[in-house]
Amino acid sequence: MDITRDARDRLLPASIPYRFFGLAVICHVGAWGLLACYGDGLPGFIGGPGPILAALHMITLGVGASTACGAAIQLLPVASRVSLRGVGATVGIFLLLVPGLLILFHGMGAAQDLAMEIGAALVIAALGLFAWKIMDLMYRVKDMPVPPDYVWISSFALIGLLSLAGLLVADGKFGFLPRRQDIAAAHGLLAVYGFMGMLAMGFSGILLPMFTLGHPPNAVWNRRAAGLALAGLLLSVAGLLADQRTVFLIGWVLGMVAVMVHLALMRQMMKTAMRKRLGPSFLLVRLSWVMLPLSLALGLAAATGFALDRSAPLFGFILVFGWMLSFLLGVLQRILPFLASMHSGLSGGRPLMPSAFTHEKAAMTHARCHFTALFLVSCGFFFEQGGLVRLGALAGLLGALALLWFALHVWWQSHKALRAAKLVNIS
Repeated sequence: MDITRDARDRLLPASIPYRFFGLAVICHVGAWGLLACYGDGLPGFIGGPGPILAALHMITLGVGASTACGAAIQLLPVASRVSLRGVGATVGIFLLLVPGLLILFHGMGAAQDLAMEIGAALVIAALGLFAWKIMDLMYRVKDMPVPPDYVWISSFALIGLLSLAGLLVADGKFGFLPRRQDIAAAHGLLAVYGFMGMLAMGFSGILLPMFTLGHPPNAVWNRRAAGLALAGLLLSVAGLLADQRTVFLIGWVLGMVAVMVHLALMRQMMKTAMRKRLGPSFLLVRLSWVMLPLSLALGLAAATGFALDRSAPLFGFILVFGWMLSFLLGVLQRILPFLASMHSGLSGGRPLMPSAFTHEKAAMTHARCHFTALFLVSCGFFFEQGGLVRLGALAGLLGALALLWFALHVWWQSHKALRAAKLVNIS
């Protein structure tokens, strides 16, 4: 498949994916900013309203869901060779998502039930519409170089986590759930390992070969890994909801096997890569590959009660900030210049290379700050030192501002390229 030519044929207006990516970059700054102010409460945090909960959801929803929306609506039509129907509905998703996130973050941070209920309703509506659009697209796919199993699993996991999210918000007002903490844990598993995790593993087989000029993962083993991941996710969630530790542990084993198969496929893909100089973005992607099995190990420690006051919060941090956020930010650093390059050739001229839109210094600054933030915050957890957490969050905030500068640079260079192309056409 000539993915570059197909990408140009199926490009949406630049404003559609970029508005979601812009929201993700802004929420990234906000999350680290909150932790820089209130991060001393992060060690020992096991839930409950407040700035920590708001910062966590700024990453999972603000960065994670926004990046997923922007990437899926633009790149899945390219990979599947099937056009997205009702492109205008993506505007509705964004218009529901932005006020929903703002109201939800305020409600979580200020412990205001009404704001949480309104914000959650808007976000659930936005992501429900997104799930429907993606499932409609995948239903019409007849042939796809990379099996779409992960995308289907991710879509159903999204529906499940939205259902549990609605229950948790309602329980905050009426108090009818008998085991709220287990349901909250199942919600978290569906959100990060289910929705975002499956989508990340699916996109890894589509995006990473394109960025590295490597071979896509073996379709048979990719499908087996997806099946193991699905079984592991279902059993883990069922074990939590039914309070059956044995079922949960079986799910954990299957999930770990799925991750090992996936990482082996990624390692094989990197061996075949023709492009060797991959820049700071792939430092973040490689970091996420280390953090993924580490998060599972910490999750098992927390589930079995080992050093629960430390293992549980550290598990949540490594899972969300270490694995999920690292992968998303690495991919964002590649997607933004790639789409800018594609759009630069739409006016009839020769498209510019992605490197023309890439601010290498900002990208490297962001990567270094992200590594530093993860190290310092993890040390803060281990030694139960809130000051170390806040220091790490300051490093994360500096990195987030560098990524914001990177994104603004892409936008400005895109603006200049399109303006130059128009002037050439006029002349």
